[in-house]
Parts: sequence; C-alpha cells; structure tokens
Amino acid sequence: MSEIAEEFDNNKIPVKKLWQVITASSVGTVIEWYDFYIFGSLSSIISLSFFPKDDPTAAFISTLAAFGAGFVARPFGGIIFGKLGDQIGRKYTFLLTLLIMGGATFAIAFIPNYSQIGIWAPAILLLLRILQGLALGGEYGGAATYVAEYSPDAHRGKYTSYIQTTATLGFFVSILVILACQMIMGETVFKEWGWRVPFALSGILVIVSYFIRRNMHESPLFSRLRKEGKLSENPLKEAFASKSNRRLMLIAMFGAIVGQGVVWHTGQFYAQIFINKILKVDFTTTNLVIAVSLVVGTPLFVYFGALSDRIGRKKIMMTGMACAALFYYPLFYWMSVIVEQEGTLVNDVVTLTMFGKVQLAFICSVLVTFAALAYGPIAAFLVELFPTSIRYTSLSIPYHFANGVFGGCAPFVATWLGAMTHSNFSGIFYPISLAALTFIIGTIYLPETKGRKL
Repeated sequence: MSEIAEEFDNNKIPVKKLWQVITASSVGTVIEWYDFYIFGSLSSIISLSFFPKDDPTAAFISTLAAFGAGFVARPFGGIIFGKLGDQIGRKYTFLLTLLIMGGATFAIAFIPNYSQIGIWAPAILLLLRILQGLALGGEYGGAATYVAEYSPDAHRGKYTSYIQTTATLGFFVSILVILACQMIMGETVFKEWGWRVPFALSGILVIVSYFIRRNMHESPLFSRLRKEGKLSENPLKEAFASKSNRRLMLIAMFGAIVGQGVVWHTGQFYAQIFINKILKVDFTTTNLVIAVSLVVGTPLFVYFGALSDRIGRKKIMMTGMACAALFYYPLFYWMSVIVEQEGTLVNDVVTLTMFGKVQLAFICSVLVTFAALAYGPIAAFLVELFPTSIRYTSLSIPYHFANGVFGGCAPFVATWLGAMTHSNFSGIFYPISLAALTFIIGTIYLPETKGRKL
C-alpha cells in the first residue's frame, strides 16, 4: 500500500498528527474570526468615525449594515474559494483567504475619518468589509473539510467541533483585546483613535498564523483524488448539475444552517447589542458579561460535537433550534427586568450592581449553550453530507449563504426592527421565527449522517 493510500485511512492516522492538523487549522481560523468580528465588537464606537455624527442611531445602523455586508459577501467567497479548494487543494486555498482577511482588517485601522474624507470613509470601509466576507467564505469550508478528512469516522464530531469553537474564540479574543486597549489608553483616547489598534494588531497575528499553516500537508483524501486523476474539473457546475446534490444543499441550508446562523449570532452578537445599545448598560460591563458567557459556553461546542458521535448530529442541532425558538423571548425580557431592577441610569448609561451583572452573565451563558447545540455538530454533518470531489464547494455555498444572509444580518435586522417599531423586543422575533422554521424543516427532511465514511 502506498504512503498516500495508507494515510487515506483516516482511522489509522496518529493522534499526534491529527492534533497538529487541528491546532494549525484552528489557530488560523480563530485569527480570521477575530478579524471578522472585531468590526462588530467595535461597531458602537467606530460608527461615529465613519458616518456623520449628527444622528448616532442612523450611524450605528449604517455600521451594522456594513457589518452585514461582510456576511452577504460570504457565499460569493464560498463559490470562489470552494472551487479553488476542490481544484488546487484545501491547504493553499485557506492560506490565501488568511492573507486577504488579515490585509483587509489591517487596512481598516488606517482609514481616515468621515470628517476628513467624507463619503469615501464609509465607502472604503464597506469595500474592506466585503473583502473580509469573501475571505471568510473560503476559510471555514476549507478548515472544516481539512480537519474532517483527517478525523477518524467514529470521532469526527468531536474533532471537527474544535473548528466550531474558533468563531466564539475569535469573538472572545476580540473582546479581550478591546478591553485591554481601553484599559491601557483610557476610554476617551480609545474612542477617539485607540479603537484602531485592535485592527492593526491583526497584521502581526496573520503573519504568525501564516508561518504555522505554511508547513501543513494537503488532506489525505484530496491527495488520493489528485493522484488518481479524479479531481473535479468544474466543482461549481457539478455541485448544481446533480439534482440530488442540489436537494442536499437546500435541505442543509433550510433544515440546519439558517437556524444555526441566527442562533449563533443572536446568542452572542445581538445579545451584546441588546445589552449595550438597547438596555444602555455601559460598554465595559457589556463586554465583560459577554466574555464570561463565552468562557462558560465555549467548551460546550466540543461537548456537543463529541456527543453527536454517540447519539447523532440531527438530534442535537434540532434541540438548539427548539430551545432558541421557545426561550429567546423570556430570556431577553428577563434581561430587561434585571437592568430595570439592578441598574442606575446616569447620563443615559446604566451602571449595574454585581448581582445584576451575574444574572446577565448567566442568561448570556444559556444563550451560548443554545448556540453550541446548534453549531457544535454542524461541521461534521456538512462534511459527511457531500462527496469528496465537490465537498468544499457544496459545503461552502449553502453554509455561507445561510449564515451570511440570514445569520450575519440578524443583529442588523433585529436592531432595525426595534428602531422602526420603537420596541425593545420586536427584533427578537426575527431569530425566533427562523429558528422555529428551521426546526420544522430539519425535523422532517434532515438526514442523519453519523457513521458515514468519507
């Protein structure tokens, strides 16, 4: 048996090598998510740098729209880089996406303010945000596919779930960097120009990650297909030419990914916006509450991923959708009650008691738990759903379309709905309805993929 054929049996790959693959993939992916989400974490501050200051609410919603544009660009990145990943390899594709993402994030640090260059400021910001979205559209599919094709069949949910933690960890790192910079510089300086430092730091992080990833080998399954001359000549065409594959992409999108997208972003990003902008809790407290919930919730992504190896992917993902649909309204309402009872409003900013902070952190931890249920097993599920020759493309398109258009825009849509209706809670019905719809479609049509060989 040749070396490639031996390596192809992913059940025989040494654990040490598998962990090297997971570490190299995860470090780079965490950095890409940091780059992508640092924008959202700072949206309330940078809105007044890149948009007119005379209407802070409009500026904030415009910033969220630019934030959402990166998500809308993700499916196009999935198309472009998915095709490249299925033709030239998983490794080289997500090296390229890493450099594009890092370069765009680094450049945001140096965009002049609206007061300096006018409309060009938001225009450049939007362009760089779209580049970030295109890069992320190629990154996730490559990392998930790469790790899954190395993972043993019986533990694929467990090992791919480490990739699932990277989005939350990237968000967590972004919050830590922001809080550290604010503490060192002081709030006034940070709001004036110090917010640019977290973007600039991306340049260093990307260089480190590039050298870690540069020495990675191509995935064994892709290597075997290339050796045997079985690579897809046009993966995009093949993904849509097959009626059965088109059906699988639609089922995956509306039976799993749409709900997963809104549950993940609502439980973390919209929760942050709701506490800070709607309930008016101070910026530092908001980020500390979210950071605590991420520390508590992140290990659950791995737990539920590993659990899916035993009881199935579908049950766990559907449980996450159902919990979100049933409990979002009472949990967000509870947060408003806590702020009303435990908060003191001074100069339009609420300061919370310690008991209030603990209660908010508990609720946000529950929200992250729903996200872990929906998101932890989904990488293994998607990889097992599609054939190797067109896997990168078939996975990336529905994942990034659903996550980008429905999930990533959830903070913008929910905030916009609240502003239009002058209600703190009308926005939450957007993720509730999509989570419920996904639960119904997924329960009826979603196949169970646990145990499938790649």
